[in-house]
Amino acid sequence: MQENVPLTIGVDHVGLTVKDLALTRKFFCDCLGWRVVGENPSYPAAFVSDGNAIVTLWQVEDPGTCVPFERHRNVGLHHLALRVVDHKALDALHERVAAWPGNEIEFAPERSGKGPKFHFMIREPGGIRIEFACVSPATG
Repeated sequence: MQENVPLTIGVDHVGLTVKDLALTRKFFCDCLGWRVVGENPSYPAAFVSDGNAIVTLWQVEDPGTCVPFERHRNVGLHHLALRVVDHKALDALHERVAAWPGNEIEFAPERSGKGPKFHFMIREPGGIRIEFACVSPATG
């Protein structure tokens, strides 16, 4: 086996435990336009996709006692970053997401550092922190 040669070819899916499966599923499908590609009601879980990525959503066992992720104190997924086509689409998505009930906007679209990337960050109704990003020559 050669050194420094990746032994994987990408991410198969991301699994997220959410406070409210129905709300998060609705956000992904109705707000972002994803579709359900599978379900396991006994788990309970929903598998959603935008045609490129798959995200598995699991219902936390007890929403009343669950502990939200705190990025400075917990090990685990800091956030899920989803790619958007361009700056115009990023702005349109921000408007849609900002109007969606239960979302918390962490920051509006802005340049990420000095590079060509623009992004915004939210916490969706089920508690997952999501970044939306694009690489665009547009100025911001």
